[in-house]
Amino acid sequence: MAQSNAETHHAARSPEPGTEQSPYLLLFIILVLAAMATWIIPAGEYQHETRNGVTFAVKGSLHAVERSGVYPGDIFMAIVQGMIKAAPIIFLILFTGGLLAVIEATGAITTALNALSRSTKISDTRLILIFSVTFAILGSTGVVQNSVVAFVPLGLLVARSLGLPPVIGMALIYLTCAAGFNVAFLGPATTGMTQHLAQLPLFSGMLLRGITNGLFVVTVAIYLMIAVKRMRKNGQVRADISLDNSAALAVTGRHKVIIAICAVTLLLFIAGTVRLHWSTNEMSAMFIILSILVGLTGRLSGSAIANTFLNGCSKLVKGGFIVGMAGAISVVLQQGNILDPIVGFLSDLLAPVSPAIAAVGMFISAALMHFGISSGSGESALLIPVFSPLGDNLGLTRQVTVQTVLLGEGIVNSISPTSGVLMAALATANVSFSQWLRFVAPVIAVWFVICIVTLLIGVAIHWGPF
Repeated sequence: MAQSNAETHHAARSPEPGTEQSPYLLLFIILVLAAMATWIIPAGEYQHETRNGVTFAVKGSLHAVERSGVYPGDIFMAIVQGMIKAAPIIFLILFTGGLLAVIEATGAITTALNALSRSTKISDTRLILIFSVTFAILGSTGVVQNSVVAFVPLGLLVARSLGLPPVIGMALIYLTCAAGFNVAFLGPATTGMTQHLAQLPLFSGMLLRGITNGLFVVTVAIYLMIAVKRMRKNGQVRADISLDNSAALAVTGRHKVIIAICAVTLLLFIAGTVRLHWSTNEMSAMFIILSILVGLTGRLSGSAIANTFLNGCSKLVKGGFIVGMAGAISVVLQQGNILDPIVGFLSDLLAPVSPAIAAVGMFISAALMHFGISSGSGESALLIPVFSPLGDNLGLTRQVTVQTVLLGEGIVNSISPTSGVLMAALATANVSFSQWLRFVAPVIAVWFVICIVTLLIGVAIHWGPF
């Protein structure tokens, strides 16, 4: 494990400056193009009405207004305004990183997974189920996102002990986590943020989204069972491996208490969201409280808790700020009064199709765009200001509109060559992208069908609350 940890550290590091396409550059280019468009596209506005605190555009009320072109200096002011507007979500993302860093510092999750990977008494099926459920929960709650790379060596260790190829080890970690994260019905940085942008109650619509999440996980678990069973028929058997002392850490009572505290806090927040209508601010506060509780239980000093929390926050600054950067594009479109005309044009274009077909089209559009914008939060911040009023005009509920974006981003996460996390995980597992693509293609195909069915159901039941 000493060698694996070293590999993990190397793989988890960010690429050297200049070696990776920055999403900020792409968003800045779009921002400049948006500012230029304010001088080309005729300005217009919808009349708006507020129902139960939510603002809706009045269908058919689009009218011309005086042009309000955005000047070069206003572009940079828009970036600042976008950051300010997105502040609640940015702090939620940062505090998520702080909490995860404190949990990681206690060693609770890593030690528990190490103990599981050392077991030689668990059958193939049971091991796959345990990993599927564990990492699906970690993914669907947003506990493990980019840090999934750090757990890939554990999957490789398990695969080696089972006498299976590295692609199985990669799938045991990355694919099971993606099954949860790609729907993330309790993910603050994905579902929570996207719903906030669409003015939906935080984590509303959990039943259908949770069922979709479960179907994603079941698909992966069954596929891995079939794949491993086929490999067994081809003569691949368990190997007897020896582990060094670094893997011999036992799960202590303190680790169990930390995991229990996290689980109870999560349940409390779900209850608060449903009964007390908690939102982004309450969740951010909850993360601070949980960080303190976990740190004290893990016997970290006050200074260690604070420093670890801040270091964790710093690792997600890039992800947090990209939300504000994407929000700047919306600011420019609104300042130039061309957001409503764009929505009106798209509405007229899609008017002949049914709401169901429109939802599927928006889902596919979001999926294709995710190949270019690898940041899910950044894409949501870019699309939701356009998709929300567009969906309103096409007869879609905001909940369905949000789901088109979330599923479009999610289904691409596991196959996008522009995803730095996926490519780092593949490098750690020594699995080529083409080999991975062939292996996961059946899963992606099933996921695609599940996405379509989910959206059609959402349209049919007028999935709400609105």
